Amino acid sequence: MTTESPRWFTSSYSGNGGQCIEVAANLAGSLGVVPVRDSKNPGGPVLSTSAASFASFVAGVKGGGFGTV
Repeated sequence: MTTESPRWFTSSYSGNGGQCIEVAANLAGSLGVVPVRDSKNPGGPVLSTSAASFASFVAGVKGGGFGTV
């Protein structure tokens, strides 16, 4: 059991436009999960995904697999 708390951060590419997500990548190694939340609602729901799934998502974004949004 771990008592490690999420350390939330927003991407430096977000531009502070208010439509951002925050991730807590520090839990990937110890728990194998990456929590994600809406930066406008830090007390709201948190989506936790496996570290492997999150890495695949990031690779897809970097590779242009989602087009432009």
